[in-house]
Amino acid sequence: MSNADQLKKIKSAPGFIAALDQSGGSTPKALGLYGITPDAWSNDEEMYTVVHAMRTRIMTSPAFAGDRILGAILFENTMDREVDGQSTASYLWNVKNVVPFLKVDKGLADIGDGVQVMNPMPDLDALLSKASAAGIFGTKMRSVIKEANEAGVNAVVNQQFEIGRRIVAAGLVPIIEPEVDIHCADKAAAEDFLKAAIMTHLNSLNDDEIVMLKLTLPETNGLYADCIAHPNVARVVALSGGYSREEANNRLSRQNGMVASFSRALSEGLNAQQSQDEFDSTLDASIASIAAASAT
Repeated sequence: MSNADQLKKIKSAPGFIAALDQSGGSTPKALGLYGITPDAWSNDEEMYTVVHAMRTRIMTSPAFAGDRILGAILFENTMDREVDGQSTASYLWNVKNVVPFLKVDKGLADIGDGVQVMNPMPDLDALLSKASAAGIFGTKMRSVIKEANEAGVNAVVNQQFEIGRRIVAAGLVPIIEPEVDIHCADKAAAEDFLKAAIMTHLNSLNDDEIVMLKLTLPETNGLYADCIAHPNVARVVALSGGYSREEANNRLSRQNGMVASFSRALSEGLNAQQSQDEFDSTLDASIASIAAASAT
């Protein structure tokens, strides 16, 4: 597996990143939307087996392929499992030409200064070496900004880049995700603070430190153009953040150079009870609409 080929695809190929990394608390909700109720499992291991079956159905669908999908974000339990007889990361790249990423954060701390920084990650180094061995290309980690509080925004971005540099040093490409809550009362102001903090950190990176950014669709069109153009940034992707797929696509189509990294908006409309043809055609239409919005 060539890291250079994967980086080239992430930097320049058309398409978007599929976020298949709901974990822990968000898994029952994702399964509920898919039409599977909690009586289908009796413990976490069984729940993860059920969700892996859902993700396998998505990944093995003919609609899901590297012509429209750049990468897929997995969570650790999915990385540890197999699809069609090979490790998930290997299946994604070797069969589907989709670059595999791993969610590495351990959830969010309580709100302080209007933000939620990430919980400590004491096992990060071990997880990164395991990911490298499994053929993972990059990582993803999420913080949340709930208010236009400059100190809070700076705390989020400082932590993201500090850990991001450790991930780069381990040979992986981090997706830095400082989400701005779409219900933030002064979302535009929070995004202005965020952009300023990100640019400061990007400008301090060494030439060989390559990162990606995953950002909430902004109120100001073109707000992140400087980030998109930055030589240390492989790609800027957008999270759907609770917007419907239609609203997320509309907003995304107004941001030149940003591509999608949607999870809920990707699986919207998929149901466990659908026939394979219904499932594939629903997923195909969803992927087509997100790819089109990402192509602007």
